[in-house]
Amino acid sequence: MQPNYLIIHIRWILALLVASSLNSCALFTDHSAENAEYTRIHLQLGVRYLEMNKLELAKENLQLAIEQDPNNVQVQNSIAFLYEKLNNIQLANSHYQTALKLAPDDWSVQNNFGRFLCEHGKNQQGLELLTKAIATPLNDKPWLAMTNAGRCQEVSQQVQEAKTYFKQALNLNNSYAPALLEMQKISYLSADYWAAKTYFQRYLVVGEQTAGSLWFALKTEQALGNKNLAKQYQQQLLEKFPLSEEAQKSASIKNF
Repeated sequence: MQPNYLIIHIRWILALLVASSLNSCALFTDHSAENAEYTRIHLQLGVRYLEMNKLELAKENLQLAIEQDPNNVQVQNSIAFLYEKLNNIQLANSHYQTALKLAPDDWSVQNNFGRFLCEHGKNQQGLELLTKAIATPLNDKPWLAMTNAGRCQEVSQQVQEAKTYFKQALNLNNSYAPALLEMQKISYLSADYWAAKTYFQRYLVVGEQTAGSLWFALKTEQALGNKNLAKQYQQQLLEKFPLSEEAQKSASIKNF
């Protein structure tokens, strides 16, 4: 996954579910409610620690949640995402598969697993899941899956198809930061420099600068002949992201 976008979907995707199946016996009903609350609390904590990038604490809580309720779809979905961040691809894949078996029509699982498959070379399978996530009427944020589908097409060198997905995403949510960044990049690579400049300006209204966004902004202004602005972006890139690949590339640019 591109590092700039690693956790951009987390608050929307990892929705909390509470167990609804109750036993008629009062004793078991109490236990069921307690177990569901235990799972809910540790799932919520795990997701929160994921957002904060405190992976050990996230793992500790999500493991407690999954031990309590291995059939909870969102716990499986969340711990799969955690293992992605820990670069344990095998376990991530296993938990995504389990989540999909438990809830084959869950759009958040389709979106996450589809993105995961695309990022690991299984583009056709990934796109199939992302297409389902986009199409389901239950998905109230289809721009997430549209952007992931666009990235999948981009990796496959299907530039026009990728642009179509990104534009569809922005038609539904014109301030969705990841789609704006993708359109900045794809516009620059297509030599549509004014469009790249516009998308970057739109992105700055809703998101923080990244090494990638500054690099394409620098190259865009260089192509447009705006030397002073290109130098400003170069300086920001070197100051804010000195260890990035983009900063290393920009350091070699002496003459604008």
